[in-house]
Amino acid sequence: MSARWIADRMHQIDASGIRKVFDLAADMTDPINLSIGQPHFDTPEPIKQALKQATDDGHNAYSQTQGIKPLLTRLQSHVDETYGHDDRQVFVTSGTSGGLMLALCTLVGPGDEVIIFDPYFVMYKHLTRLSGGVPVLVDTYPDFRIDVDKVRAAITDRTKVILCNSPSNPTGHVASAEEMQALAELAKEHDVALISDEIYKAFCYDDAFVSPTNWNDQTIVIDGFSKSHSMTGWRIGWCHGPAHVIQQMIKLQQFTFVCAPHPVQWAAMAAWDYDISSHVDEYKQKRNFMLESLRDDFEIHGAGGAFYLFIKSPNGNGTEFVKRAIESNLLIIPGNVFSEQDTHFRISYAAEDATLKRGVEVLKELARTVSGR
Repeated sequence: MSARWIADRMHQIDASGIRKVFDLAADMTDPINLSIGQPHFDTPEPIKQALKQATDDGHNAYSQTQGIKPLLTRLQSHVDETYGHDDRQVFVTSGTSGGLMLALCTLVGPGDEVIIFDPYFVMYKHLTRLSGGVPVLVDTYPDFRIDVDKVRAAITDRTKVILCNSPSNPTGHVASAEEMQALAELAKEHDVALISDEIYKAFCYDDAFVSPTNWNDQTIVIDGFSKSHSMTGWRIGWCHGPAHVIQQMIKLQQFTFVCAPHPVQWAAMAAWDYDISSHVDEYKQKRNFMLESLRDDFEIHGAGGAFYLFIKSPNGNGTEFVKRAIESNLLIIPGNVFSEQDTHFRISYAAEDATLKRGVEVLKELARTVSGR
């Protein structure tokens, strides 16, 4: 096998840092796992039954590329009612990751720049590079708020896209209406495409979710059922945006993913009608427990949504803290997986309460050991 077979683009994509942590933890016995970026509850039973019914009914072949009509109708009605844009179109994607890839490959060409907020979801940089683009990182430390002046300073004549995510993975920051409005208006002013990753929008605990789409009718929104309904393995997402962009994304989907999994689209109809408020309430209580338990020993910002805490390491080194945590049978993720800095670590509180309590005990002991208290 020749090394020259591998395309240059692949050398710009690193193996997942999360996978590296899992490799480190391979020999752990009964680990305290606060690393998983997915809900801890199973897919609700009515959704599972709807999937079974769909397969029994023969919905096992390809669907239309843009998605089945009944689901599209529901999604489009919701979007029309929410935003009232004459030119906003919906289609169904193969997961939110699929939607992100389609959006970036549709909008970004070789050398085009994509503004990404640091800390960021791990895929953003790699998908940008896959599309031929150049990631341009805008620092949001220490409080993870969007500083529109920093964004303005990062815009060049090569800037094609601004990519935002609220509530955020990994920080849990929920952007305020002021942040979203300023960002939306800046993108409009400079004729830069704005992609809003809204996969965690159901999980907002202190303030209401706001989308930049309220102030910029050209915003491309990526959404889905994976996190809200614990359907991460089902690969079902949806996207909406200006019709001329969506049509190009649908064309690209036709020649890549073909369509979202057909029977899962019928199950998504049941998911749309399923009330997840009890799960949101449960995660708010878990968030409150973690903050109350850890705030005396750690510096924590963000944490208003999703199900993550992005915590500053007491010794200023995220990787070193994570190694010590793994030695104590606690599995967490170093912040440099999500950032150009290595000062923090990410924990997920999408876990059973007993697991969270065990994790808190280890974290507090480590904090006191590392800081010499």
